[in-house]
Amino acid sequence: MLSDASVIPFVGTTRPDAARAFYGEALGLTLLADEPFALVFRTGNGTVLISKVEACTPAPYTVLGWRVPDIDTEIDSLSGRGVAFVRFDGFPQDARGTMNFGDGARVAWFRDPDGNLLSLTQSA
Repeated sequence: MLSDASVIPFVGTTRPDAARAFYGEALGLTLLADEPFALVFRTGNGTVLISKVEACTPAPYTVLGWRVPDIDTEIDSLSGRGVAFVRFDGFPQDARGTMNFGDGARVAWFRDPDGNLLSLTQSA
């Protein structure tokens, strides 16, 4: 059954060199392979594939996210490596761009070089 199988997330890129630098250097993921059709990175206990595509239309919602124990530390680390966090009109985000949920969970968003929306989540 798939309930016991690992999920392999995919994100598209029209700019593989920029994606390789972003996911590898800015996000600190380990590049496992640079294949003709995808970049393969290790993340947590699995992998994420960055598909090399002719056209990429970013979705208007988060397509990939990471659960982190300390969102402030991760924001500082990523910001220091050039990652810009996104602010959304109408969202109650703090000065760092973090949205605090009533249960104590916190989320911050950023984009990859192709405009794919990514996130960090600190659970309550």
